[in-house]
Amino acid sequence: MAVGTGTTPIASTNAALPTPVKAEAHRRGRPWREWLTSYAFLIPAFIVIGGFTFVAMVMAIFLSFFKYDGFTLEWTGLNNYAKAIVNADFHRALLNVVYYMVVVVTFQTILALSMALVLDRIMVGRGVFRTVYYLPAITSSVVMGLIFSWLFSPGGWVGSVVGIFIPGLREFGWLLDPGTALPAIMTTPIWSTAASFMIVFVAGLQDIPTHIYEAAKIDGAVGWRSLWNITIPLLRPTIFLVVVLGTIGSLQVFDQVYVMTNGGPLKSTLTPVFLIYTNGFRDFSFGLGSAEAFILFAIIFVFTLVQRRFIDTTVEY
Repeated sequence: MAVGTGTTPIASTNAALPTPVKAEAHRRGRPWREWLTSYAFLIPAFIVIGGFTFVAMVMAIFLSFFKYDGFTLEWTGLNNYAKAIVNADFHRALLNVVYYMVVVVTFQTILALSMALVLDRIMVGRGVFRTVYYLPAITSSVVMGLIFSWLFSPGGWVGSVVGIFIPGLREFGWLLDPGTALPAIMTTPIWSTAASFMIVFVAGLQDIPTHIYEAAKIDGAVGWRSLWNITIPLLRPTIFLVVVLGTIGSLQVFDQVYVMTNGGPLKSTLTPVFLIYTNGFRDFSFGLGSAEAFILFAIIFVFTLVQRRFIDTTVEY
């Protein structure tokens, strides 16, 4: 209580700050708390990614300059890279995977776009069809490999169907013949990955403004003309994404080869990643396997740059 001396009373230093001042201070402190909370939740993911990706990558770079069998470490410089470059098996694996990539990326892109176009035009039960189409994408690649191994086995479903028209192929071992083993493996990723890329294409189709189709329809562009002159050009960014992801995935194929043929017969299905696995974890040549891994990384990087150069991703509505 102020003393009646005619002077203005002095406020107590313990008095509470006005509410607006406290609210402003609270708002200024909130971003820091949100930042700390967010990164606290991300720490486990950072640890896992760092341990299994970044640390592993650094170790692979280190080991690529050494001869290492798990026990002894011997400096070899660029010898592992030179050995990989002149390795006949590595050449065979690269030829196989380039052939695999061209066929798989082409057909999975066409199949994914076709399914997306069909799904985009379905008015009733779109969610059901989308779920059915997407089932192969969520199925384990190992399970898919086992299923397709049974389909292509002698007397399997594929042989039974083809045998109706060519009786001599009813008991044919598609995965046992060097000429048909790799094409048989290709059917597995084409079927499974097309479902994932279908969702990407559906999103791209939904981003195309409808007034463009309406204007084109007035000019007589319908059906195939509309698809070729409007849809495909406006989907260039999506096509680029699908092609790049498909290329990267194809060049790193491993699961199907490991499950279905184990690199045979006669190395006709040998791929770079399977060769890296063989050198590193069967022959314990970790240095050679690491060098081959980084050569493969360089090849994937070059393929991506080339695709970026030849696929125009700019779109103007």
